[in-house]
Amino acid sequence: MKRAVIIGAGISGLATALRLERDGWRTLVVERAPARRSSGYLVNLLGPGHDAADRLGLLPALRSQAVGVFTTALVHADGRPKFTVPAAVAEAAVGPRLLTVFRGDLEAALFNAVHTDFRFATTVKTIDQNPDFVRVKLSDGTTEDADLVVGADGVHSQTRTTVFGGDFRVDFPYVVAAFGLTDAPEGSATTYIGPGRTAATVNLGAERSSAFFTYRCADPDAELAIGPAVALRKAFGDVSFACPENGIPEDAYFDKVSQVVLPQWSNGRVVLIGDAAWCVTLFAGHGAALALAGADQLGDALQRHESIPEALTAWEAALRPIVVKRQAAAQRGMLQFAPPTRFHVWLSELTMRAITLPGIRTLVRRGIERQNR
Repeated sequence: MKRAVIIGAGISGLATALRLERDGWRTLVVERAPARRSSGYLVNLLGPGHDAADRLGLLPALRSQAVGVFTTALVHADGRPKFTVPAAVAEAAVGPRLLTVFRGDLEAALFNAVHTDFRFATTVKTIDQNPDFVRVKLSDGTTEDADLVVGADGVHSQTRTTVFGGDFRVDFPYVVAAFGLTDAPEGSATTYIGPGRTAATVNLGAERSSAFFTYRCADPDAELAIGPAVALRKAFGDVSFACPENGIPEDAYFDKVSQVVLPQWSNGRVVLIGDAAWCVTLFAGHGAALALAGADQLGDALQRHESIPEALTAWEAALRPIVVKRQAAAQRGMLQFAPPTRFHVWLSELTMRAITLPGIRTLVRRGIERQNR
């Protein structure tokens, strides 16, 4: 029985553990956090991501948690309505092969499906490999030998730095924040888009709420240093719904926007996956879908090839063109989430209004279907 050590218990790590476990591998998941995360913003699973969720057996659990499509109100900063995008319009534009879930619900579905060993509050101290196996020393004092090590530890991957000798992160002049809500009106979905920034909230019932923010800034590290509560109030203090009455939690997800551009995702028997290998940024979307698809396709490659390094090379050759395409799409996403001028805001709103027209809606749906094949 082959053995894999997976570093990171996010979507890509859990999906990899699930797929390898079903292929007969023994797996160990190492996670620096004391427990699995349980919140996060909405993620869309469509195209290859939806197919991977199906093959991994996740669809029944995810369908029970799916938020479906919903009406979104676009507003001015003071809360005055601009226009709404009805749920029926969004559904017709995207098509039926879409699941929208909260990130925490996706991770919960994966966590409940996998039967691997977990080591929470644990980090990797060293990784050494030879042609036959990889030896991993952990912060709990144990040493693990494996046929494969999978670095699924996110955009700030320590595995990437340790094994590949560099960070390979490309930072953009934006930050992003997300956290759960307790005081938004139930059944609401509100979005404000202004020059260089977006604020959005959605509350679809108990424990099914989220706030999302992104904005352009000259020095993302300086924003991170002052923390989410101060930074978001400074950036969105004039937006009526942006600062919850209960306050912005200090443990809110708050980070700079970055891509990872790595010339090769594997080194011998060590491979990176998900944001650790190719972070496409929230501006490109498809991060969760790529994490699931990447894990599922990695399992396929390991089944087809006897040699693990050959399997990793073949897996990357098939997946990299898709990743490169999504990373390029981030440039368009920046104009959508952080339009540089009021004119760009107006153009974005014009596009959204046009989608409500039946003929335009059909064209948009066909375009999305082509992108996600």
